[in-house]
Amino acid sequence: MVKSHLSVLEASASQFPHSAAFKIPLLDLSNGHVCGWEPITYREFQSNVETHARYWARTLASDGIPPRSVVGMWIGGFTYFDVLHIYGLSRAGYIPQLFSIRLPNPTVIYELLQRAGAKALVHDSSFVSSLGDCPIPTHLTRTPGPTTEEGLLPPLTMAEEDLAFIFHTSGSTSGSPKLVPCSYRWVNSAVHKSFQASRPLNPQRQDTTVWMGSMCHIAQTFMLIGSLQHGTCVIQPTTIGFTSEELMHMVSVGGLNRLNQFAAFLANHIRRSRTDAKLLSILAGLDEVLYSGLPLPRDEEEWAYANGIPLKNLFGSTECGAMLLSIGGKESQKALLRPLEGVSYAFRAIAPTLEGHQSTAQLLELVILAQSPDCPHTSLRDVDGDFHTGDLFQEPTPGLYVFRGRNDDWIKSENSLRCDTKAIEDNVRATCGHLIAECVVVGTGRPSPTMFIEPAVDMDHAKIKKEIIRKTRHFHSRRYLHERITSVNMIVIVAPQTLPRTVTKGNIRRKAVEDAFKEQLDLIYGTSL
Repeated sequence: MVKSHLSVLEASASQFPHSAAFKIPLLDLSNGHVCGWEPITYREFQSNVETHARYWARTLASDGIPPRSVVGMWIGGFTYFDVLHIYGLSRAGYIPQLFSIRLPNPTVIYELLQRAGAKALVHDSSFVSSLGDCPIPTHLTRTPGPTTEEGLLPPLTMAEEDLAFIFHTSGSTSGSPKLVPCSYRWVNSAVHKSFQASRPLNPQRQDTTVWMGSMCHIAQTFMLIGSLQHGTCVIQPTTIGFTSEELMHMVSVGGLNRLNQFAAFLANHIRRSRTDAKLLSILAGLDEVLYSGLPLPRDEEEWAYANGIPLKNLFGSTECGAMLLSIGGKESQKALLRPLEGVSYAFRAIAPTLEGHQSTAQLLELVILAQSPDCPHTSLRDVDGDFHTGDLFQEPTPGLYVFRGRNDDWIKSENSLRCDTKAIEDNVRATCGHLIAECVVVGTGRPSPTMFIEPAVDMDHAKIKKEIIRKTRHFHSRRYLHERITSVNMIVIVAPQTLPRTVTKGNIRRKAVEDAFKEQLDLIYGTSL
């Protein structure tokens, strides 16, 4: 039987009916701080999903939109009510196409809707003024009353190759993100993989974890499926990049014992814990501190391990979900990654090796084989039928791996969304070639990219920056917020031949630029300590 997010919810509502599935923050209106949480039980969660399913079944049927149609969802994805709309729409038999609020250009949204064949768009109130010319019916997210939505829902039936969701790559290619269709076969694999990633340290006690990101992206969708299988409670924070004070409150009052966060946000807590003994004690006392999206900075990772913080690294992507998980614990190999169970991967050398010679320093590309249940949709695979991730690893011990970056020109922002640096560089070269001799875009682990320029003309630097912003404005308007360079503050002009280059080809070394100008970048992003 194919398992899905919906069958997991049905099983968990039966197994853990009175356990809290979510804790929703209650805010003190005088200062905006969390004063407590409202629990939502598994039984209530399932009932609310079915109420929303009936609402969407009735609403979309009135538009003449049959089940199995694609319906766009342009919502935040950060709240319990967003989960109800996503799961409710799915339970009603539709295919949610999930858009990030970080993609604010409605023209791009319309193009992606058209590409997916979507029949309607569900959106939250913040987008009402932007959707006047939407080519398909639009519906505002509402909270239906339980007494107004009655009747039977169709049974949960699906075939492996039926589509369950459509996500989008977190970076733009050729002006817009790519569709990432996810079949129920893929979701079934996500169920099995997330079960492993969310396994409790103590099965006799209910775990409490925290929202990791938007439900419009793979990471939180994946982690929620894992949490539901173990009867875990998920706390909804006030913001994804919550403060250390809110974290400590979630632990001491909310019962949080497992922290799931993107690496850039977790690093903030680790840095503060160096001078905050209470925070360090709380982090070290958690059952698990799981991070994803990016590697932690080496010094932060080493300091965390040395001070007893129970780190686990979950490596994944939008197309595949989670793929590898670090060993963890106190072993010397605790930081090494290994594939999750039930998958079929290959680690292939990116350059030919001498016959009979095998080195642990050799770079290997992670390839998801066609027969692997989590291999992405055929539209995303390479000509050989496999999915080449572009992620590079070394294998210091047989079957255990260390991530060594990517073989392309993408970087990941602080919330682990991708940015195509080459597209930005190509655009500025095409539009401002008379102004620049060389350029490079950096920003790994930062909120947005920064461009370094070696100028081609003897001209006031402020004028060069303003002209670049003016000429590239349209290009950036079509991109995600985390991919945009729209301020002169995000352009740095340096003297010719200043940027680090490779010895052989003279190519600018992106990582070396980030390292060499780290202090300046910290000041630009306001993260210097």
